[in-house]
Amino acid sequence: RPAANPLAPILRDRGIVFLDGGLATALEARGHDLDDPLWSARILVDRPEEIAAVHRAYLEAGADCIITASYQATPQGFAEAGFTEPEALRLLDRSVRLGLDARDAFWTGAAREARPRPRVAASVGPYGAYLADGSEYTGDYDLDEAALAAFHRLRLHRLAESEADLLALETLPSLPEVRALAGLLAETDAWAWFSFSCRDGGHLRDGSVVEDAALAVADTPRVAAIGVNCTHPRHVPELVSRIGAVTDRPVLAYPNSGEAYRSETKSWSGRGTAGWTDGARSWVEAGASIVGGCCRVGPDAIGALRRTLT
Repeated sequence: RPAANPLAPILRDRGIVFLDGGLATALEARGHDLDDPLWSARILVDRPEEIAAVHRAYLEAGADCIITASYQATPQGFAEAGFTEPEALRLLDRSVRLGLDARDAFWTGAAREARPRPRVAASVGPYGAYLADGSEYTGDYDLDEAALAAFHRLRLHRLAESEADLLALETLPSLPEVRALAGLLAETDAWAWFSFSCRDGGHLRDGSVVEDAALAVADTPRVAAIGVNCTHPRHVPELVSRIGAVTDRPVLAYPNSGEAYRSETKSWSGRGTAGWTDGARSWVEAGASIVGGCCRVGPDAIGALRRTLT
């Protein structure tokens, strides 16, 4: 494991790290129906080459870091789909290997000369993603902190032991889940970022104050960054500023397009935020140094984001 933050060299040399966008968004654009309890993890099982193609698309668009297809890939979810625990763990391994192989295949020749070596972040999505009921947008869980830690432990440890450069502990809607994951991270020697899903400019989805969530992980060893994702872009500048005021860790922001998710129909409604890419200037001005996109943000938008900010 690296002794220093894996994102630090890119931040030092370039001043900003560009993340990828929504994995599911890009898969749907390629014609895949993700109406399945496993969501994008179903493609990990059935069509892994499609995930590799999406990783490559984001790298070509300019991403300095790609996030693996393990967001909704939990041992519990795989068990309900008929997979054994060893099979589930091998699928987690596959998600990392797809990212590593895509990165290594991309970072050759001209790309190697022009770009720093892209990083691979192994995604650990929230408990609500496993429930597949939209509760990652509410934080309304039926588990306490100890039970949340028990839910996440096996997957987090498996991904922490992988060759991924770091973990992406992302779309976290509740303070108890943030604390549970901070405790689990401390059991490993992996680096990770923590990213909260927020309902407004100052609160996680469960109503917790964003500063409290940032402070809950600020002293945890090997925290590479703290920030927000899967949040409306209009809230990002205030959230970034408030997080940056209470921690010296790099701050990241990878919001969604501005459309609203409807859990009852598992669909998106409304229109994306006009000028999403131009709006990213305000995230950086507020203090974000790691930026990208989440739901409904595809490779074209990430390419435009990189061109706009560089």
